[in-house]
Amino acid sequence: MALSIWRYSHFILAVSTALFLILASVSGVILAFQPISQASKSYVVSNLEDISLDQTLSVLQKEYNEILELEVTPSNGLKTSIINEKGDHLEFYINPLTAKKIGDIEKVSPIFKWTTNLHRSLFLKSTGRFFVGLVSFLLCIIAITGLVLVIKRQGGVLKLFSAVKETSFNERYHVIFGRLFLIPMLIIAGTGVYLSAEKFSLLPKHTIQHNYNTIFQSTIENSSISEFSIFKNTKLNNLRKLTFPFSNDAEDYFEVSLKNKEVLVHQYTAEIISEVSYPMIQMASQFSLKLHTGYGSVIWSFVLLLSSLSILFFIYSGIKISVKRIFKSRINFKDIDKDECDIVLLVGSETGNTFVFAKDFCKSLIKAGKKVFLSSLNEYTTYAKASQIIVFTATYGDGDAPSNAKHFEGVFKALSPINKMQFSVVGFGSKLYDKYCHYAVKADALFHKSTDFQPLLPLVKINDQSQSAFNTWVAQWSKSTKIPLQFKIGEERRRKSKFTVVKRTDLDSDHTFILELEPKENSSFQSGDLLSIAPEYDKKERLYSIASIGTRIVLSIKKHNMGICSLQLSALRCNDTITASIKQNPGFHLPKEAKEVILIANGTGIAPFLGMLNEEKSVKPKTYLFWGGRTQQSFKTYEDLINKAFRAQNLSGLFLNFSKEENQRKYVQDGLIERKDLVSKVLKSGGTVMICGSLVMKNGVLKALDQISKEKLDLAVDVLEMKGQILTDCY
Repeated sequence: MALSIWRYSHFILAVSTALFLILASVSGVILAFQPISQASKSYVVSNLEDISLDQTLSVLQKEYNEILELEVTPSNGLKTSIINEKGDHLEFYINPLTAKKIGDIEKVSPIFKWTTNLHRSLFLKSTGRFFVGLVSFLLCIIAITGLVLVIKRQGGVLKLFSAVKETSFNERYHVIFGRLFLIPMLIIAGTGVYLSAEKFSLLPKHTIQHNYNTIFQSTIENSSISEFSIFKNTKLNNLRKLTFPFSNDAEDYFEVSLKNKEVLVHQYTAEIISEVSYPMIQMASQFSLKLHTGYGSVIWSFVLLLSSLSILFFIYSGIKISVKRIFKSRINFKDIDKDECDIVLLVGSETGNTFVFAKDFCKSLIKAGKKVFLSSLNEYTTYAKASQIIVFTATYGDGDAPSNAKHFEGVFKALSPINKMQFSVVGFGSKLYDKYCHYAVKADALFHKSTDFQPLLPLVKINDQSQSAFNTWVAQWSKSTKIPLQFKIGEERRRKSKFTVVKRTDLDSDHTFILELEPKENSSFQSGDLLSIAPEYDKKERLYSIASIGTRIVLSIKKHNMGICSLQLSALRCNDTITASIKQNPGFHLPKEAKEVILIANGTGIAPFLGMLNEEKSVKPKTYLFWGGRTQQSFKTYEDLINKAFRAQNLSGLFLNFSKEENQRKYVQDGLIERKDLVSKVLKSGGTVMICGSLVMKNGVLKALDQISKEKLDLAVDVLEMKGQILTDCY
């Protein structure tokens, strides 16, 4: 319930203020360029902290007869106001060491002037100012509610800045940018609220009043103002404005406005007549204005620019995430009476992804003639005729229940079922999280403790929404219940695209070749994703692991005499076109945080690693490749790309293993045992092992890794799999 309140608050506030936030953010981006552009002007002084006021006054008096004001602008320019010999009033920027003119006072650019009015009041004057202040306040709340949601998703405050394990682009960077720009956003919003409150006189009024005796006598005389101690002790970076006496009367004083106080100085004696510190409210106003506008700091202006852009991204990604969640969680089936159903399917889902599997499974059951009641775990109740209950549930944060499963445990313990039922629990999660499918384990335990429920199948965990793993469970369930299902569950409806063959190598001694494809339209893919190809005379899709090199897809294919798809692909020539679709495979992408990686493959399983080894990266992890083939000749097909990876310093070690080579017959798992010290070192440091190739090879490799891990780390290999240190994509 608490989580839902935070989420709904975050969502409702974001939606209700989206238009205002877009206007404020776009105008904020434009206005952030104003202090940045001014910082490059010739009149900006970069070393004000090194120059004392008396240095400037001494040259200023020599250069000009009548001086009215000297002011340090927010952009660190030194502006003076004088009357020249002709009696003209002039204002311009000067060099603080020579008093020479170095720049004219420029008018504010029309674009900045127009944007400032938009940003402050939306051209609605006081009404607009009120809305801007209100939206700034709501932005504070949005940022705070977002922080709470991130803390819950990450599994606690201590894990706030731990690695983000979301694989969806929008969800991943919504969290990453949220953490990165949380403080700047709160500063922008908080100072915006403060400045608006000041505009509407909602803050205590602050006025500077000097109390002094106008009849002032002193025997001290000093003809040169540059010798005044206050001017000697004041650096220009601490000065806001110096106003010269209006006349030669002793009662007219120098008015010195510093960063923290205002001082009146006798023009003849250098005596301090009055000194008043600014009240805290005025200091806060000055500080808020500086923080909100970025004047005086290019770095902070750039942070404000990025923060404003990030707000636009949050609006975009937040809408995408919310629409996706709403769309996926919406149940479109005809209403079925819960007491008339044969099968109950209950779902626990935080993002809506689990509902996708539930709805596809439900459709297949309906096609098989079964009455199915689909609902959330929170809505668990009694069911008059149901003989079977199935639970699909994800896990949220640090092993917690999803928002629509928060009340399930309490309701489950409070109700007694009308009749005995069989149950099955399927957990959806990611091995990247420590408490992988933890809530599914908890739900499964609840059913086991009740004598009214009998298990049909053991608990099954689905990693990274693996459709193949889910299809395997569906097949087992179908076999156990003797309910025939007509099609595979969870098949993606992927958009097909055209690809042009740009390169094809000749068959090597193992009948293997490399095929390079160029997409005819923009496509998003990366090494480790899959290319789905349906042969012309057999519409069943075949999946090939992708190497992404530049803009091209690179495939490693073995031609089989009885292989319909491989025969068709082997007949392709340059400039031929094929139709295929990209299948995202986020569970087999090169980890961005890993400092060391071991890549293990046999035969054509090397394909995704060819792309990973040839990615352009600023931070390059130590990467080791173990590859198994039949003979040394088998490796020739990949030699050029491997050498390229070595030259780019993307590959730290290569270990080849040949099963048919005389005097050195060994498999890739044998190579791992030979270098168990290296393997254990990588695993101990938290590095990742990626395996791609045949299932037979995978089983042998996992057995070798288990042996090494137990011997060197006192850990079983399944523990490493649970921690997400071992990733596989085998066939």
